[in-house]
Amino acid sequence: MSDTTWLQRAASAMRAFRESDRPLVSLARDLLWVVAVVGGIALVLYLFAGTWPAVVTIESESMVPNMNVGDLVLVVDEDRFGGLATWAEGQRTGQSSFGDYGNVIVYRPNGADSVHPIIHRAMTYVDTAAVVESGLGAYYDDPHGGYITRGDNNPYTDQPNLRISGVGVVEPVKKEWIVGKAFFAVPLVGYLPLHLAEFAVVVILVILVHDFVLARKKEKEE
Repeated sequence: MSDTTWLQRAASAMRAFRESDRPLVSLARDLLWVVAVVGGIALVLYLFAGTWPAVVTIESESMVPNMNVGDLVLVVDEDRFGGLATWAEGQRTGQSSFGDYGNVIVYRPNGADSVHPIIHRAMTYVDTAAVVESGLGAYYDDPHGGYITRGDNNPYTDQPNLRISGVGVVEPVKKEWIVGKAFFAVPLVGYLPLHLAEFAVVVILVILVHDFVLARKKEKEE
């Protein structure tokens, strides 16, 4: 089969797919359009943010009042738009974000991918010697340096007060565990990802109803 013949058949199949009135084909066409739009948005977000996930949803009140449940937060690479600054550094330089000094970071607790990332403020950075000398190292089997973090609404730091099932006591955050830093937040929009399954069902139902109505209308016109 020549390349020309193959291209002609492919073009014919694509045209038939675009113009088909069959309900299943129409549904597949609509779903592919949704996937293409979502994929395009994801690609643009990744190119802008330089990290993934590029957006996270606030699911707890640990960052109130500077971040609230349902906020959708855009996350960028830690070195994008300026370096990562801790609360202690922000006090000295005046750098601030989300209502307080320093940057809010998104990190994987103890590097684990099995739990949702945590979004808390980077308070300070400590090396291994400081961890051991402060007594903090007694909480960990393998003491190491990293960022000490805290939710703005919490009275204590994550290290060593936060324990996560399946992960254990949260350790100082190594740089390779950081997903990125919070860039800005959009209120309430984050409720959509929190109910993504329900939203997908609604979208599919709307598409089915839309296609059914169009099919009935076409039948009446004919």
